[in-house]
Amino acid sequence: MSNHHKIEPSQAQLLALFEQDLQTGVGRSVKHDSAQKHVCGEAQYIDDRLEFPNQLHVYARLSDRAHAKIIHVDTSPCYAIDGVRLVITHHDIPGLKDIGPLLPGDPLLAIDTVEFVGQPILAVAACDLDTARTAAMAAIIEYEDLEPVLDVVEALRKKHFVLDSHTHRRGDSANALAHAEHRLQGTLHIGGQEHFYLETQISSVMPSEDGGMIVYCSTQNPTEVQKLVAEVLDVSMNKVVVDMRRMGGGFGGKETQAASPACLCAVVARITGQPAKMRLPRVEDMQMTGKRHPFYVEYDVGFDARGRLQGIQLELAGNCGYSPDLSASIVDRAMFHADNAYYLGDATINGHRCKTNTASNTAYRGFGGPQGMVAIEQVMDHIARHLGLDPLAVRKINYYGKTERNETHYYQTVEHNLLDEMTADLEASSQYAQRREAIKAFNASSPYLKKGLALTPVKFGISFTASFLNQAGALIHVYTDGSIHLNHGGTEMGQGLNTKVAQVVAEVFQVDISRVQITATNTDKVPNTSPTAASSGTDLNGKAAQNAAEIIKQRLIAFAAATYAVSEQEVIFHNGQVLVGELLLSFETLIQQAYFGQVSLSSTGYYKTPKIFYDRSQARGRPFYYFAFGAACAEVIVDTLTGEYKMLRTDILHDVGASLNPAIDIGQVEGGYIQGAGWLTMEELVWNAKGKLMTNGPASYKIPAVADMPLDLRVTLVENRKNPEDTVFHSKAVGEPPFMLGIAAWCAIKDAVASLANYRVQPDIDAPATPERVLWGCEQMRKHTQQAPTAQDEQHA
Repeated sequence: MSNHHKIEPSQAQLLALFEQDLQTGVGRSVKHDSAQKHVCGEAQYIDDRLEFPNQLHVYARLSDRAHAKIIHVDTSPCYAIDGVRLVITHHDIPGLKDIGPLLPGDPLLAIDTVEFVGQPILAVAACDLDTARTAAMAAIIEYEDLEPVLDVVEALRKKHFVLDSHTHRRGDSANALAHAEHRLQGTLHIGGQEHFYLETQISSVMPSEDGGMIVYCSTQNPTEVQKLVAEVLDVSMNKVVVDMRRMGGGFGGKETQAASPACLCAVVARITGQPAKMRLPRVEDMQMTGKRHPFYVEYDVGFDARGRLQGIQLELAGNCGYSPDLSASIVDRAMFHADNAYYLGDATINGHRCKTNTASNTAYRGFGGPQGMVAIEQVMDHIARHLGLDPLAVRKINYYGKTERNETHYYQTVEHNLLDEMTADLEASSQYAQRREAIKAFNASSPYLKKGLALTPVKFGISFTASFLNQAGALIHVYTDGSIHLNHGGTEMGQGLNTKVAQVVAEVFQVDISRVQITATNTDKVPNTSPTAASSGTDLNGKAAQNAAEIIKQRLIAFAAATYAVSEQEVIFHNGQVLVGELLLSFETLIQQAYFGQVSLSSTGYYKTPKIFYDRSQARGRPFYYFAFGAACAEVIVDTLTGEYKMLRTDILHDVGASLNPAIDIGQVEGGYIQGAGWLTMEELVWNAKGKLMTNGPASYKIPAVADMPLDLRVTLVENRKNPEDTVFHSKAVGEPPFMLGIAAWCAIKDAVASLANYRVQPDIDAPATPERVLWGCEQMRKHTQQAPTAQDEQHA
């Protein structure tokens, strides 16, 4: 255990190091721990793992009907194909057949009916994927068609719901609307969004003794996969271990949807005794798994001559697909964020969970919050057009105040509100007022190309709305050579969570981050984990790791103080050194001494978020620990004869509290903005009349590429503003809030189109604002002003 072969540094050398600051702790732009592996192609994902001997490959046969009774399934043709080992239907599942995450409704394999095109009916295990696919398609399935519901508006009118509706109410909105100085109504369709993670859904399962399973799974929710695999196999959770080192992207799509491949593989492995692997091809992945919830919105709003809201009624209808999945919480969060940054006055917000015969929609970055925010931003623009005001002026006059008009429609006080000063800063740095006048002048002289400008805010609540999920654990070992093993319940999907948590541990011990080895998230190391979602990965797991590190550090302080007869206040950790009274020790020297002194160098850590509660029966409470703020100013140019557009410039100012890692945080802001803008402009999901998803691959579903970036993108983090709440080193979450910054791009496109009618008419452009929809909006403006395109215009087009 000793380091007698090493030359101990002198006191002068130790002092020189002690007088320097730690370069890789909290607040430093440390590179992602896997960055080099990503660039070199050395990062191991599930499909990169060496295959087990006798491994089987699993492929599911999917329904080609949106709604039908299953009359008969004949699997005998599957076995006529060489290499087929097993075909399973729901009859072969040894335990629970339903893998619904919170409520039942998601059968692992269809039982009596199918409820969407893409629902798994049977699964084939064979020697390779091609054989399994060929065999699955050979099965004979007889159906009796039933009438599907494919339209969210139809579902709303029929009250065809997966769950009951919910209401937030403050004051008397009906009376406020009746007596408002001005009143507007409108509707809006908000499209869904495919997660399009680079790594599709995948699991690899190895049977272990005592009926157990080792599951390698690309999942944001290892404990949920552990629980569902155990239930499907009818064993206790302690027989199942889930290992998750990294995902090739998640964005919410692997919070619940990862369970199906894992459970199918587990059933195959149980029956055959052989390892099994299931990797979904892209088309099957897009057909089988849910998307961001599309929403249909109806609004009725009353306001005064300045544009200040007096009363509002919002109907938020989420298209949940065929089952509950996480829709209860997602529609709730849309309702919670239907105010965005604005005091709504007397308000009634109704959230509806509509059932349609499509894949069950699921978690996606923002978790319903973006849909609620898009709705109120549409209202702000509509008011501005009606009154002939600058939309930013209408937004600012409705901002929450600091001491009054600062209570949400669900009765949480908006504390530590930065939006007034952030908006003022961004207005100045982006030269909003000057550019607004320049754009008006440009538009007046440009007959076909029109520019648009929009500055929109973000106020996003941080915490799981299901309060029991706001907890996390961590495990830290310090080895006798001074190296540190770190494990926590969060999952790494490229967002830099592991790097940030390692920085937290390095900061506590005051050692270089190179000493900290991050290991795969594993259910037999840290149990009962919450999903890495709701922007809370660092908030929860960073705080749990900090707790574990502080416990060990305090043991070391007590040992050093007792050993060298000094007070505990005289034991100071700094930059890899420990000052004990007047004696300087290297960190590893103190660790060795503590080991020989029989001090425990291992600890678990735990954290639960304080202050959170929500009384659903009263629709009031404090569902969020704090709010993260942001603002984006976007400029676009639109060809009004084709509907095509280009992002010219975007200025972003975003609040991350005291940043744990500025480089990673800026990357999250940039990526969030682009993904949000992509959702609202180009990412269009299209189903045919029979409920089949037609945009089911990269050839038909368009995500933002380099050419879709703003030509000029400027991102700044708010400086010198620690989170007043006791978060990990007073940082703020940064995963989801930047996504809503993309709303500025959608509003800027509509601003450009509205210029065709002198900014006095709100164009009816649903999201996403594809070039087709933009063109229809331009035609609407021309009809309004009786300025149809001339033959010369058509020739130009």
